Amino acid sequence: MGEILVLAESKEGSLEKPTLELIHAAKGIASDLGVGSATLLLGNSITELSNEIAGYGLDKVYKLENSLFKDFIGDVWVAAIEQVCKNLNPDAVLISHSDIGREIAPRLAYRLNSIATTDCISLSVNQDDKTIIKNKPIYGGNAIAVLKSLKQPEIITLRKNCFPLAEASSEKSEIVELPVEISQDVVKVEILERKQVDTVELDKAEVIISGGRGIASDEDFKMLEQLADLIKKAGANAMVGCSRPIVDMGWMSSDHQVGLTGTMVAPGIYLAIGISGAIQHLVGMVRSKKIIAINTDPGCNMLKVADYGLVDDYTEIIPHLIKKMEELS
Repeated sequence: MGEILVLAESKEGSLEKPTLELIHAAKGIASDLGVGSATLLLGNSITELSNEIAGYGLDKVYKLENSLFKDFIGDVWVAAIEQVCKNLNPDAVLISHSDIGREIAPRLAYRLNSIATTDCISLSVNQDDKTIIKNKPIYGGNAIAVLKSLKQPEIITLRKNCFPLAEASSEKSEIVELPVEISQDVVKVEILERKQVDTVELDKAEVIISGGRGIASDEDFKMLEQLADLIKKAGANAMVGCSRPIVDMGWMSSDHQVGLTGTMVAPGIYLAIGISGAIQHLVGMVRSKKIIAINTDPGCNMLKVADYGLVDDYTEIIPHLIKKMEELS
């Protein structure tokens, strides 16, 4: 019987959220295909992490422990995963569309004489021929490609926040330690220095205040940032986002952009200000738990998907919200 294999990612000893999305996706695909599901975990001193992953109900957790896996080095990880795939012959390997995934997927597919399909936003199974159907944005998010591959193992990267998080299960996975022949000889690069780069991780925000073309000037984004800061003081992780036109005008950097060509988000609250609701943007935030829209156009798409909508000028509404938050802080 085949297997759907998930590559787990962790940071500072904690499981990364996208791994839980991969696990959810893998369990669904494996069930539809009638095959097993497993997680592959690479690292050094990863006993606690492997026990944590085992609580999500996959059939197995494959554990590769080696001091060379302490930090991510592409040459080492690709060589190790290649060995695992050749030994286990999985039907597919699911990887997060992260920096790690973008480096590993194409290299792994080449070594396995297979195909990598990257940046997928949904998966399903064609029951007629038991193939995995993958949807991914193309042409800058203006169209969705529907793809299937006849080569195995399929290497698939999934975009963050497109799948629900896996829930803990009473059934514990079997933890299997895999031997792997890996040495320093596979390393073709030397890490001279590591630098901390500050980036906006919108997908980790609990509250996102997003501005669109309806914002009159870049100066008005200071109001949104002020509101976000006050919400942070109240105890919630709030960030400012935007739609694509704002990035195109140079008012905000691209890591603030929400949508198919930006970041897929699913915060507890998404406050959309002056955003009309183009499909590329809606797909990127429609999984938000509560959507609040402020717009002067009563017929805009954003108001149609919003849980709460205000047809009004944001310059009248936002100052009142700021004042109220200041009173509460």
